[in-house]
Amino acid sequence: MSVLTMPVDAAASARRILLVYRHSPGLLASSLLVPVAMVGVFGYVFGSAMSVPGGGGYREFLMPGLFALVALNAVMPAMVGGARDAGRGVTDRLRSMSVSRLGLLTGQALADLLIAAAVLLPTALVGLAAGWRIRHGLGPALGAFGLLLLFRFACHWLGTALGLLIGKEDTAGQLGALTIPFGMLTSAFVPTGGMPGWLAALAEWNPVSAVAEAGRQLFGNPAAPGGAWPAQHPVAAALGWCAVLLALAVPLAVRSFARPGR
Repeated sequence: MSVLTMPVDAAASARRILLVYRHSPGLLASSLLVPVAMVGVFGYVFGSAMSVPGGGGYREFLMPGLFALVALNAVMPAMVGGARDAGRGVTDRLRSMSVSRLGLLTGQALADLLIAAAVLLPTALVGLAAGWRIRHGLGPALGAFGLLLLFRFACHWLGTALGLLIGKEDTAGQLGALTIPFGMLTSAFVPTGGMPGWLAALAEWNPVSAVAEAGRQLFGNPAAPGGAWPAQHPVAAALGWCAVLLALAVPLAVRSFARPGR
């Protein structure tokens, strides 16, 4: 029965999440304003002191990195939301119903994708106004945005799995804050060439760096690829990271959701 009702359950779950944003316009506004503000801060304040190896404008280098961080930002709210539902008994009530657990969690992830698209659009428009350009045509650009949404989808599943596993909202919020340094230890803001060797290696193997470099390649923006395999083959690396994250997070999230006492 639960398999047959999966599309309906996914739609109902997505509607539940979207209604939260509908009735909390400040939540959506903050989601929109943060990346837009980052364009101004990093693009103009810090960008005046930045240079891209091989030439090119820093703001064109920056924008794919900011897009990748928008995708990464799915982790923390998904962690907190999953832990909050588990801690407040929402997960227990849903578990007692004849519904598809995979469908419910998929609906949440799809709702988050719609929110991510709503955030990426104004961020891209502000980037265009700041000097960012799409230089390789519409097809590669759509591929880049598709890759960003796929990474966002994978990050949401990862956050949900961790949140359900933790089960405590406060703890999830504290651990979720670790996404900030994780997002900084990348090539999103600066090329890795100026980093110490060991730090550059960590940054180049970071999934966010792969997604950022893949965006630069597909958009035709300035890039500064490092020596590691993901930096040399960013599109393949980004797709691989998405596959790994989904393969790990989806089964873990479903098992944690189905486990009593979570």
